[in-house]
Amino acid sequence: MTYELYYWPGIQGRGEYVRLALEEAGADYTDVARTDRGMSAMTRMMDVASGTPPFAPPFLKAGKLVIGQTANILLYLGSRLGLAPKADAGQLWAHQLQLTIMDFVVEIHDTHHPLGPTLYYEDQRAPAKRRTDEFWKERVPKYLGYFERLLADRGGSFVIGRRLTYVDLSLFQIVAGLRYAFPKRMSRFESDIPALIDLHDRISHRPHITAYLASDRRIAFNEDGIFRRYKALDL
Repeated sequence: MTYELYYWPGIQGRGEYVRLALEEAGADYTDVARTDRGMSAMTRMMDVASGTPPFAPPFLKAGKLVIGQTANILLYLGSRLGLAPKADAGQLWAHQLQLTIMDFVVEIHDTHHPLGPTLYYEDQRAPAKRRTDEFWKERVPKYLGYFERLLADRGGSFVIGRRLTYVDLSLFQIVAGLRYAFPKRMSRFESDIPALIDLHDRISHRPHITAYLASDRRIAFNEDGIFRRYKALDL
């Protein structure tokens, strides 16, 4: 099957978690909005009045199925791409962890847009600084400390069992994104999460991921995405 991924063409965003799974598995997929007339095709998919139209990107078309929401897409793809446990209980556990990661993604975004996405960062600099300070003091240790403990409890290989899952790929993206957005703060914090840093580094050397990161399919981090580098927030 050729999967069709629909997401904004200029940012990694929430679509990147799906891209990483598809790339690691060597799946055949099209990043539709990055093709000619892809944006209009994506808009049409959201404007249909019948069936199960998605609310917003990312969404995935797999045959006749249209699946929205990042964690939901990965729940569907996980078992089909060999990136999730086989048992129902394991698949639900992976889904639960992915939902937790997506909660964290919202908090990362809110560091630079604490008053909402309709305002520019420049319109909320002071609240962003307060939110970012609280984020690094309270929220980063809570979230990353949780996943660090899960890795340690399982011997440090992967978060779920002895095989890589889409949860590990998503944690790779979290570490990479925080390193981009907050290089100074992340550098000081990394000694507290050695297992997560090791996981990130091991994933970056997996053949399919290495090839993807070096390709033009990997959109560069930028200040339109979730992870944004603002010097005033990285002290």
